[in-house]
Amino acid sequence: MSADPNRVSTALALLKHLGLSPADLTGADPRPVPTVAEYLPCVVAAASPGTRRTYGSYWRRMADGLGERRVDEVAATDLEALMRQSTAGARSRRNSRQGRHAGEHFIAAARAFYNRAIADGYLAAVDSPAHRVRKPRRLPNTRRALTADELYDINAAARSGGNDIILDALLLRLHTETACRRGGALALRLIDLDTDRALIRLREKGGTQRWQPITPTLAARLIEHAQARGAVTPTDALLRYRNGRPVSYRRYDVLWARIGRQLPWVAAQGISTHWLRHTTLTWVERHFGYGVARAYAGHTDSRGPATTTYIKADLQAVATALAALTGHPHPLAIEQQGLPRPPA
Repeated sequence: MSADPNRVSTALALLKHLGLSPADLTGADPRPVPTVAEYLPCVVAAASPGTRRTYGSYWRRMADGLGERRVDEVAATDLEALMRQSTAGARSRRNSRQGRHAGEHFIAAARAFYNRAIADGYLAAVDSPAHRVRKPRRLPNTRRALTADELYDINAAARSGGNDIILDALLLRLHTETACRRGGALALRLIDLDTDRALIRLREKGGTQRWQPITPTLAARLIEHAQARGAVTPTDALLRYRNGRPVSYRRYDVLWARIGRQLPWVAAQGISTHWLRHTTLTWVERHFGYGVARAYAGHTDSRGPATTTYIKADLQAVATALAALTGHPHPLAIEQQGLPRPPA
């Protein structure tokens, strides 16, 4: 039976009034939804270098296992199965936690993937399969502050062998003085070193930047090291191998593996560079309070009690804490009576 022309005209007029067309009533999406493999390059292109480094292998696992599926066809069960595979196949490291970190990182990577898909309009937030899979519960952190004797033994072991004692000693000293992360140290350039004011500019995760005090002695050693190994232009890497190439993350793995062979307790506890950050920040917090420790660490997040908004410390306060920690004067340090003595 043919439709009544008058009713059709009335319906079309009503749709026009509502800003709709007959095609809108079918629910068809004018854009085809891509497959996981097709969409992944868009996700990678929009991610920061740090995000690509952290999540890249997990995104590739998604593409290998679910690449032919449309983004909106993947189920939570599919992602949970891949998470279990990531956990079971995690590489055994000195500080491994039975694959928990691999499982946690896989779900975080999947959520980052689907956050982008949601932002691009391929599915609604409530339809994201990644957000319906629970992350593995994070176990309590086993890191702690090293004792003065432990720190001495680690530095002594680093200076007792290896193919580049000067570089290894500089790395340990840099992380002990600044409590910086590995990424911050590796990102240092010649232009980031201010020898007159004994400062380095740290560029760390989240795109944060800050000037961090270092002792004048370390500043002098760093500039000597960089220039002797070929750093010339302002953007040249500060930390370099003897052949002039910039230092990579691999150097830290080699360093701690060597120290672990000399000091079995280092290998047994999975001690790494981040333990130096814990050590320094614990000492600063105990002697100078939370505000100075927060500034020393470069923390800028607003989580926690509202009073953290007002608990701030300036560069001079951080320099004062550094001077007390190292026993070396700093040009920006505030003269104070009764400063705590540095650790032996």
